[in-house]
Amino acid sequence: MKYFFYPERRFVTFAPIMSNNPKSPIIDLQQQQLLLRMEYEYEKEEFKRQTETMGVARKVKRGLCWYPVSLGRSYYNSLNQLVIDITRTENKEIEHSFEFGRPVCFFHQSFEGKVKYMDFIATVSFADEERMVVVLPGAGALAELQTDGILGVQLYFDETSYRAMFEALEDTIRAKDNRLAELRDILLGTQKPGFRELYPVRFPWLNSTQETAVNKVLCTRDVSIVHGPPGTGKTTTLVEAIYETLHREPQVLVCAQSNTAVDWICEKLVDRGVPVLRIGNPTRVNDKMLSSTYERRFESHPAYPELWGIHKSIREMGSRMRRGSYSEREGMRNRMSRLRDRATELEIQINADLFDSARVIASTLVSSNHRLLNGRRFSTLFIDEAAQALEAACWIAIRKADRVILAGDHCQLPPTIKCIEASCGGLDHTLMEKVVQQKPSAVSLLKVQYRMHETIMQFPSDWFYHGELEAAPEVRYRGILDFDTPMNWIDTSEMDFHEDFVGESFGRINKQEANLLLQELETYIERIGKERILDERIDFGLISPYKAQVQYLRGKTKGSSFLRPFRSLITVNTVDGFQGQERDVIFISLVRANEDGQIGFLNDLRRMNVAITRARMKLVILGDASTLTKHPFYKRLMLFIKRRCVKMHTFCFLRTKPRLSQAGALLLPKDFVSLGIRISL
Repeated sequence: MKYFFYPERRFVTFAPIMSNNPKSPIIDLQQQQLLLRMEYEYEKEEFKRQTETMGVARKVKRGLCWYPVSLGRSYYNSLNQLVIDITRTENKEIEHSFEFGRPVCFFHQSFEGKVKYMDFIATVSFADEERMVVVLPGAGALAELQTDGILGVQLYFDETSYRAMFEALEDTIRAKDNRLAELRDILLGTQKPGFRELYPVRFPWLNSTQETAVNKVLCTRDVSIVHGPPGTGKTTTLVEAIYETLHREPQVLVCAQSNTAVDWICEKLVDRGVPVLRIGNPTRVNDKMLSSTYERRFESHPAYPELWGIHKSIREMGSRMRRGSYSEREGMRNRMSRLRDRATELEIQINADLFDSARVIASTLVSSNHRLLNGRRFSTLFIDEAAQALEAACWIAIRKADRVILAGDHCQLPPTIKCIEASCGGLDHTLMEKVVQQKPSAVSLLKVQYRMHETIMQFPSDWFYHGELEAAPEVRYRGILDFDTPMNWIDTSEMDFHEDFVGESFGRINKQEANLLLQELETYIERIGKERILDERIDFGLISPYKAQVQYLRGKTKGSSFLRPFRSLITVNTVDGFQGQERDVIFISLVRANEDGQIGFLNDLRRMNVAITRARMKLVILGDASTLTKHPFYKRLMLFIKRRCVKMHTFCFLRTKPRLSQAGALLLPKDFVSLGIRISL
């Protein structure tokens, strides 16, 4: 297997740059280059290590590989690319990391376990749970795949994304006397963003903070930020801002870090009747999204049949050329040259029509570097989930825009950084965070949330958002059961549970805690009533920060006969996997249980913010208090839950007629006893 990597570079200039605490935008970007280079080198070495030392079975388990796979049909797609269908035949329940645009390589494994990689790199065009469509570099690659042997496919090192980010940083550093240079100095320097004076637009269907945010987007000349805490309607606000901007501009660019986030906002825009052109394949595969993709629009264009016929003729003549005489080959070459010229004309015509008819061009940040967008400029760029995007990725798209709108929440999940040194150096400090800190006038905070019971909302509001969040009246007291506490902490410190280390990627596991969680889930389901859950479609989320715990919970959930009728209503995933989602009931397994008070990446409180705020009506946390409460965040959270629990039970008790035992003693609810509450008459 061949590797195509950038040459090694030493980081001799990194330390002085870090120690100077630079204010200059140029130095800031140079620092980003160095940090990104560190991440690149780390990920490259990690990939080489996995490829060379990690067995196929471990890679399959980690979602990096499909083995074995079966080949389906091969064909030329609408863009004249040779593609082939791939289906995995085993381990279909394991989540994988294959998605549009990611490079892959193929291999054979012998009976002795020896792996032989094929000498070409392919690209994922489409992927779901068990099927993938892969773009091949040519017919030679297809012939190699069709040889005998058990076939597998694994992710390859993503050189393209890094190349695009390095290029964007270099362009931004070198920018001079143009709009990119101005935006660079405004976003990273001391220059204040400019605003136009416009008469405020009223939006009766939005709350006051959402309305303010939309008007600030319309007024800004340079940059505006929509800071949307969980459940505050960030997407609704952003869609409204895009819709209103399109009344003033012919076309905008909408980007996000992930395909899922791009799809979500595209769906909302399509629902509003906005013509969207989606660059890249959607992960949310439905008719609504597929009809907006560049590929589907391309093949539905009136000129497409002629273009397809030309490509077919060129392929047929290419296969016949080897058998003809010299004069016949020369004639075919001339004809093929004329056909290619005509094909180029048709492609230019089709692309012009597609882009002219679209009001919104949507893609991931990396895909905004696509050849289709070369030379195109946009008055406004919207970046959703900007707090999860590397700064370098944002600059890929910013190069094409005159002003920038960032939307997200920097108090939730940060970008995924694999190199600890790069993370500590500030690579996870996003462009959105920098602008929020340095340009508070550009920030609009959404304050009314429409997801959670007020009690569930209150703690993250106090800790992360200075107590500024408020629950909308329609969700303030929403619940499933009468006299139920919206939040519970089940303390496992007296249960002799223990954590086990599984591996670097999978982290920790606590099987006893997982089993207890499932017991509590079954108990709560029985309290609600099985028929009611099925009738009302009450859904549940089981969350853990650790992959090993998640996989164990998934296995136990699938093997439970009690939970079988509710399987479609139960989602088990990591915190990262639950970003942007919500459920009626959330159970969280914190896993960590040790005498040293070590909690690992539970120290990243942004993850806990995400986990807590997924629940609409009921939140149950399982964790070892003696381990976790050594951290002030978890100590305060546990005290908050206990106080709210006492208040709720006191309210319930006072509304209930007191019951006495035969001996004349006051009978207390079970939860009162567990909390050690004493009531005297």
